[in-house]
Amino acid sequence: MDLPHQHVERLLQRKFDQDIRKHYFRGLEFAEPAGDPGWFGPGSAVWHVHSHTEALIFGLQCAAYIERLDPSIYWMGMHHSRLVKRDDQGNAIPAVDPKGAAVRLGHSIAFFIGTAYGNTESAERVARTVRAMHHTIKGTRPDGAAYDADDPQWLRWNYATVVWGIATAHELYHPNPLRGKKLDRYYGEFIRVGHALGGTDLPTTKAETLDCLHSYLPRLALTHGAAMATGPNLPMPQSAIDWAIRDTMPRWAKQLIGHTDPNPIERAARRAIVWSAINGLHTAAGPAREFREAQQRVKNGTTVPHTEPSYVPGTDPQVSRADIERSFAASSL
Repeated sequence: MDLPHQHVERLLQRKFDQDIRKHYFRGLEFAEPAGDPGWFGPGSAVWHVHSHTEALIFGLQCAAYIERLDPSIYWMGMHHSRLVKRDDQGNAIPAVDPKGAAVRLGHSIAFFIGTAYGNTESAERVARTVRAMHHTIKGTRPDGAAYDADDPQWLRWNYATVVWGIATAHELYHPNPLRGKKLDRYYGEFIRVGHALGGTDLPTTKAETLDCLHSYLPRLALTHGAAMATGPNLPMPQSAIDWAIRDTMPRWAKQLIGHTDPNPIERAARRAIVWSAINGLHTAAGPAREFREAQQRVKNGTTVPHTEPSYVPGTDPQVSRADIERSFAASSL
């Protein structure tokens, strides 16, 4: 007979199976071949950080919030993303489409689990898919400025927001967080993901990442989308989640959006509530199946400590947006 916590774990894993795995993990291999470490492998900081799925997902929300302070990213989303609602003529409405957001989250989870725990070919596969989408995202903002998702400056900003969001969420909400030089190992390892997406001149430590983010301040602004997604008028529990996301931002970014930290006692209390929620879910759900399969894959050792992404910028074949969308649709059946 199942104990209560075992029953809850089975329910949460079943929901993850139905909502995420069967739609977005197709074609990804975590259990084979034996000895293949993938891009990171056992003992890596990335395996430790990404093994806490709930903190990882929260970190991705933190990254998404800060990255859209770049007006170009805001307009990339308005013009190309399934995240935003659209009217009958296909024009973007500055509001989140729940169905589109669910699809975007599913693909994001598959990417960050696939690159962390997948075998080498699986990591390469999900990176190729994301690069193919990036290659199609080009256009012009209403103010006349051009944007291009393959622009090295954009890739550097996007990379820095992602690694900062995940690492900071880990520091705050993982029950056994890496700190100091151990956390810098994560920053140094994760750069492989940035290189796989075409990034260059990427930061490799927490301090470098903070400097990188701050260097973009003259290019940033409080966009309409960011303004609508923050503030005291959001309904509960959305306002509590929004506060926790904004709490992870650097001080200058908080100033940009008009966010003020509460006093230290209240801030600690708020963080404790969020910590309990995130870790309660993680305890109930248990370790991700993909992490357990990857551990089994290398239980008898690896052929090398880790493999490296093979992408050479400029070598991808041209794939149309329509073909990519059909591929996404097929993977979501």
